[in-house]
Amino acid sequence: MFQIGDTILYGVYGVCAIVDIVKKNFNGEATDYYVLKPVEEKNSTAFVPVNGLTAEKFRCLLSADEIYSLIEAMPDEEMLYIENELVRREKFKEIIAEGDRTELIRLIKTLYLQGRAKRGEGKKLNVMDERLMKDAEKILYDEFAHVLNIEREQVLPFITEQIEAAKKQAESL
Repeated sequence: MFQIGDTILYGVYGVCAIVDIVKKNFNGEATDYYVLKPVEEKNSTAFVPVNGLTAEKFRCLLSADEIYSLIEAMPDEEMLYIENELVRREKFKEIIAEGDRTELIRLIKTLYLQGRAKRGEGKKLNVMDERLMKDAEKILYDEFAHVLNIEREQVLPFITEQIEAAKKQAESL
């Protein structure tokens, strides 16, 4: 069980602080709820049942070392592109709901490269793919920014810088 003051990752809310545990009567019976405040959206509040299925979507934040390991592995991650739009949408929604960081990276990488290819043809990603990419980026970038103590806007340049430094180091060996 999480405690007041814990910082967790919760679904598309991203990084949240547990600010309270309260008893609420939302559906006719009193239940204990975590009160979550998303770190990036101070005006939002989420109430999550302590003993509910949604509480299973809580994830502990990665450590800085775990984030560096994920970044190091990014160039080797394979694309997930699924041609069938409906199947792709469902698979990508599932990845976002599960929150596995490696899968989120693969999703972002796939849609980023797909978008770049489409722009080369004078086209762009469809609206659903664009939204799914933004949702995945929000989850991943908010966590990276919080743990690494950088601004969200600095996450992508930071990742790029880390990958480039690793490439240069590998080339010098």
